[in-house]
Amino acid sequence: MPDKMMAVRALQVKQDGKTPLFSFFVRAKHLLDIADISRIKRNDDGVLLGYQRGQVGSHVKEIVEYLNSENVLFPNAIILAMSSEVKFKQSRGPQVGDASCAPGTLELPIKAKGQRVAWIVDGQQRTMALTQCNANDIMVPVTGFVSDDFEVHRAQFLLVNKAKPLPKGLINELLPEVNTKLPTSIAKNKIPSALCDLLNKDPESPFRGMIVRQTTDRKKEKAAVIADNSLIQIIRNSLNNVHGCLYQYRNVASGEVDVEAIQAVLNNYWNGVKNTFPEAWGLQPTHSRLMHGVGIKSMGVLMDRVMSNIRPHDPTAVDKVTKSLSPLKPFCAWTEGTWDKINGVPWNQLQNTSRDVNLLSNMLIRAYTGIE
Repeated sequence: MPDKMMAVRALQVKQDGKTPLFSFFVRAKHLLDIADISRIKRNDDGVLLGYQRGQVGSHVKEIVEYLNSENVLFPNAIILAMSSEVKFKQSRGPQVGDASCAPGTLELPIKAKGQRVAWIVDGQQRTMALTQCNANDIMVPVTGFVSDDFEVHRAQFLLVNKAKPLPKGLINELLPEVNTKLPTSIAKNKIPSALCDLLNKDPESPFRGMIVRQTTDRKKEKAAVIADNSLIQIIRNSLNNVHGCLYQYRNVASGEVDVEAIQAVLNNYWNGVKNTFPEAWGLQPTHSRLMHGVGIKSMGVLMDRVMSNIRPHDPTAVDKVTKSLSPLKPFCAWTEGTWDKINGVPWNQLQNTSRDVNLLSNMLIRAYTGIE
């Protein structure tokens, strides 16, 4: 049976000379007839799918309440990524206005959920509210671009939401899947986030299955206890600081990095940390400050000192790290007691703040270098 078709009046422009961009209106109740919401998740093979965060119920409810009030004005456009299945037929007649803007009819096939020809890049909460409100007959502005490249969809999603409070975890997990040029403020976490993916899957990694990402099912994946943002921060800092142990594996001119060497350095160091503090490894952050942001970041600062002279592929690297960290044991209170060298603070009172990370980092460095 052929697909049903929705035809709308539209204006077409090509900003880059090749990618069609359309502006048109659709009744609110028909938005989900043509577009899917691409939720972020991973399949059984660990491949990242989608890009949208989960529905925020409170936000949707607020929009519904507004839409159900009187004198509603809704000028905010829903942004869609559309497949090449959509067809545009330019109208005949004299050109009006700028010649680069062409009027016509856009034909949108209507398909079953999960097979639709468009995906919501921006406005999923508004779309849910529009389809639930009493005024779902309202005409909604839509901006759509045509691309069959899912990577382009993700890139646009990140760019559109750059100024909005998207969860850091969502942005970080999407970054390794996007090769499109992004602003520096976003792109800076791309390589560190990709390394987090590797550490979470590598059989040689002490972090295997332990890193909490946006798609992590906390009810099923009980071993996941470490926030990805803490690891991303220490990797990024080490890569960008001339004194960082990972800096030497980054080509400053080209931006390329030796991923294999960096992965080896991280595995060697953190396996040494695991060997040194086995009683604190793998516990929930509420039961171990080593697995807490303050512990990961502080031990990350120490990593730059410990690994500065240990080669990535040295077969004795883990043993060397374990031996060099052993002097720290009497000074650490990861799971009980007090931090005697930090004014006797109870073990679980150190928090993931700049102040406490600095306090713990300095204490660990003093203990490592033998300075009392």
